Amino acid sequence: MTLSERNELERARAAALRALSSRPYSAAQLASKLKARFGDEAVAAALAEMTARRLLDDAAFAKAWRQSREHARPRSAGLVRRELEQRGVSRAVAEAAVAGMDDDATAEQAARSQLRRLAGLDRETFTRRLGSYLLRRGYGQAVAYRTVRRLLAEADSPQGAD
Repeated sequence: MTLSERNELERARAAALRALSSRPYSAAQLASKLKARFGDEAVAAALAEMTARRLLDDAAFAKAWRQSREHARPRSAGLVRRELEQRGVSRAVAEAAVAGMDDDATAEQAARSQLRRLAGLDRETFTRRLGSYLLRRGYGQAVAYRTVRRLLAEADSPQGAD
């Protein structure tokens, strides 16, 4: 290995560490980021080192992505899986990450985040807007319908009127 190759490898390692210190990346995302600046050998070596040091792990990335989506920006399991695949995570890892996601629970969480914005609308407009909001987040029509119906029933109940 020549001195310039070693230098490029060290710079690729440093760039990988800097990138991973700011946020998690999938292996494909980090490879793409590094390939813009470094040769294939340096990128492969840097990725291998980050993987060996357990700083780069697609399964951990996918799990963190799922948790982020469940808590901060709820999406359906199918949409989360597609987002992971778009970020270079294999289908098997993405499927494992979203296994057990409860679309009904995350749909309700997403819907509740919109209640203040939709307050005061008539039932038809409320239903249409909230249903559309849920559909845009990847929930199926059945899940969106159940969620809207549940929130309307809750608003109509004597406790919901308080």
